[in-house]
Amino acid sequence: MPERPFTVALVVPLQGSEQMYGPSCTLSARLAAEEINDAGGLLGREVRLRIVDSAADPHTVADEVDRLITAGRADAVVGWHLSALREVLAGRVAGRVPYIYTALYEGGETTPGLFLTGETPAAQLYPALEWMAREISVRRWFVVGNDYSWPRHSAAAVRRYTRDHREVRIDHEAYVDLGSTDFDEVSRRIEHSACDGVLMLLVGRDGVEFNRWFTDRGLDVQCARLTPLMDETMLLESGARDSRDVFSTAGFFEALTTEDGLRYGARYTERFGPDAPVLNSPGESCYEGMQLLAGLVRRAGSARIGRICEVAEGTRYHGPRGEVALTGRHVEQQIYMATADGSSYDVLASL
Repeated sequence: MPERPFTVALVVPLQGSEQMYGPSCTLSARLAAEEINDAGGLLGREVRLRIVDSAADPHTVADEVDRLITAGRADAVVGWHLSALREVLAGRVAGRVPYIYTALYEGGETTPGLFLTGETPAAQLYPALEWMAREISVRRWFVVGNDYSWPRHSAAAVRRYTRDHREVRIDHEAYVDLGSTDFDEVSRRIEHSACDGVLMLLVGRDGVEFNRWFTDRGLDVQCARLTPLMDETMLLESGARDSRDVFSTAGFFEALTTEDGLRYGARYTERFGPDAPVLNSPGESCYEGMQLLAGLVRRAGSARIGRICEVAEGTRYHGPRGEVALTGRHVEQQIYMATADGSSYDVLASL
């Protein structure tokens, strides 16, 4: 391979509320890079990762990535990070190098050169709310979210959905700053509501802290919880006591028993050992983000963003969820419903 590697800026959290997702994200991307290199690399070049901490101020992170691209030290950007950063980063880099955003998000992103593998409310939350109403008769919801674009815009999308689906309704909403540890007031509001479900749009450590408050006040008897972002790491941190009647919806769970999912888990464990950070949905998304990048570059025969955009529609790759395809810069994907079962999830249904 030529001396200059194909360098990917991997933008993932190393601190803050979302830090607990970072280890799995980093190792999963490493596994993908190694597999891509085993298959010949990209454009005959060895793929290397350059880790960028996404948990700093969005403009600071965007400046760092901008400098890397300008200096020729980043040929692409891949990563799981919050929408607050994506909104800044997209305008700075997506027209210059391919940018693969792997996190679930609020929907509506149309920036040229930005490709998305994560779940959106229409694909993830709408069918999950229908399932909760049909299967366990949970219909009146209290939204608890962090105070930034993904939770607020996702809740707004759900409100629009409920206008035509009267069996589901949002009665209350509460938003807290990232890094919150005191959920006393929110818990009191839930306790005095007539809601039978809580839609948790909380990130990482905030979700763990909320679960503790929730159980301490006995709210797990009153309300079921639904979350699109409570990965296996959060589940382990919460523990069985604080995750009773937690339902989660996502495109990937470590407990999925599909052939592709099981093989992926086996490769991850074989490469990083049985004591590696738990495999989770954000980590799997980074693996897929790297595979999508490889598929785009190989199909284009180039890393030029203009050429990639020309051929992107319909690009396919094979990952832990089987073969997936890109449509309108978004990955088509199957969504699952699962329930917490001690330290892991039990996958209940395909939505």
